[in-house]
Amino acid sequence: MTLIWHGAACAEEVVNLGPLALIQPLLDQLDITSIIDRHLPPDPQLEFSHGQVLSLLLAARLCQPTALINLPAWAHKTGADILWNLPADKLNDDRLGRALDAFFEQRHSIFASTTAKALQLTNLSLDRLHFDTTHLTFWGAYETSKPRPVTPLADLRGDAQMPPAHIGHGYVTKNLMIQVGLTAVVDSQGGLPVFSQCLDGQRNGRRAIAEQFQLLQQHLPLPTGLLMISDRGTYSADHVGRLHRHGYFALCSMRWNDYQAVYDAHANHLRWQQASFLSIEQHRRRQSNSPLPHEHYRLAVVKHDLIDPSTRQPIHGRLIFVHSSANEKYNRERRTLHIAKIKAGLEDLAARVQRGHAHINPDTVGRSVNRLFGTRWAARYFHWQLVALTPQEQAALPPPGMGCRPPGYRLEFTFDAAAAEADARYDGLSVLFTTAPLRHSADEMFTKFKEQNYIELLNHQMKTPMAVRPVFLKSPQRVEALVTLLQIALQAYQVLERRYRQTIPKDAPASEQRMTAETLLRQFRVYGCIITSEKVGRVVHATRLTSRQRQILNQLSLPTPAQTLRRILDPVPTG
Repeated sequence: MTLIWHGAACAEEVVNLGPLALIQPLLDQLDITSIIDRHLPPDPQLEFSHGQVLSLLLAARLCQPTALINLPAWAHKTGADILWNLPADKLNDDRLGRALDAFFEQRHSIFASTTAKALQLTNLSLDRLHFDTTHLTFWGAYETSKPRPVTPLADLRGDAQMPPAHIGHGYVTKNLMIQVGLTAVVDSQGGLPVFSQCLDGQRNGRRAIAEQFQLLQQHLPLPTGLLMISDRGTYSADHVGRLHRHGYFALCSMRWNDYQAVYDAHANHLRWQQASFLSIEQHRRRQSNSPLPHEHYRLAVVKHDLIDPSTRQPIHGRLIFVHSSANEKYNRERRTLHIAKIKAGLEDLAARVQRGHAHINPDTVGRSVNRLFGTRWAARYFHWQLVALTPQEQAALPPPGMGCRPPGYRLEFTFDAAAAEADARYDGLSVLFTTAPLRHSADEMFTKFKEQNYIELLNHQMKTPMAVRPVFLKSPQRVEALVTLLQIALQAYQVLERRYRQTIPKDAPASEQRMTAETLLRQFRVYGCIITSEKVGRVVHATRLTSRQRQILNQLSLPTPAQTLRRILDPVPTG
């Protein structure tokens, strides 16, 4: 007996909500729309609030990054207009631009408010913050962009009182760029963005962290005993002193050249201890008894005081000298390779000079040596000179070969093997400085510093899954507003990942414990809704979730698409 029948075609439309089935309830849980609307006064001339428009734009960046001009088509294709109950034709680029203009006026305050909600959902605190900068490059003309005035830190204010970052030529690249400073809470599970600020392309890391700290104090409730961690590009005695005067602690990496003399003075008395920190790869090698090298770190501590430039008072701290066995091997291999390349290049150049090559003269030899040395550190071991031949030496030379002329110079060079051997003593060494209390061991401080790579991962994610490009905005205000909105999107992305991991039992497989937001969103790559046209209008029908999709939503305590549609849409009239 036939149980399945073929019938006439019906006028149905299917939209693939895809990751929006997970993103929309996540943004609702973070209260993004309401937070934005609380900060931006409603405009009676606007049919839909800025919060509705910007939360949809944020969802688009999490789901499928697209240019603002293409957002209406994307919203209609994916059913985002249904979930936000916002007609796609209302999402023209002019409307989006006005929303970004309004967002710019309260960008820092809004980010701080979303941070408060994210910290509540993830049970995190602000007692340890990591800071890092990255740069964003731009193309096109930004005639209205002007350098931001260098305001004294005491007078620095965020939101509308801070002009947009200057989109100009920076130190990192010849392209137009801005710097983005990001502060994040970091632990062994990863990083969660808590604050962000855009800076002119030519701002350095020291100014960036000074401004960020000033804004953090204004917008977030920083706890007593806060530890702030950053890389050597942000280190200065001013930064350490500023934290110290507020009762906070610093942990920074330092330039080795600045503290090599301190190391030399204590080298014979240092007590080295092996660090407990191991990379994921090194853990794997040890667990699997891999024949690959088992690398490790060693630590040694020296008490060291800094002078606060503002108060001229000493700040007690510790230098933590770090030795990496892997970096030691890398540094030695690199030095050996560079020495061999420079030697071979100088020998070849000396031979060309001796042959009387047609294009050899003092200028071309100098340029060739500069290219050969480049930025190689090993170049400091070599000394060279171009010596003019005497008439007697020229007369004693054999006739020049075809295409050559009688040489007038010889190239001499020396290699300082003793200097190279002396530098080898420092292979694999680096140095950290901390003002944290002694109850926090050097091993603990080093482990926390190594988690700085999580904030570097956040910057990478902003440029890849969040796709900071394409940015087709001519107004610097709108550019900065969109970049800040992307940081909030990154925050939501990390909340998703962290909340899922927090619900996983300790005995769950490693793949579940290390589940990423990217993998979770990929599980919702395909999820469709059916739209039928009836007398009363368009009717949306949710389809069945896969077992994995339902399990993810339940794990996160998020509503299903059917529950969401039932909440935001009126039921079909009966009768």
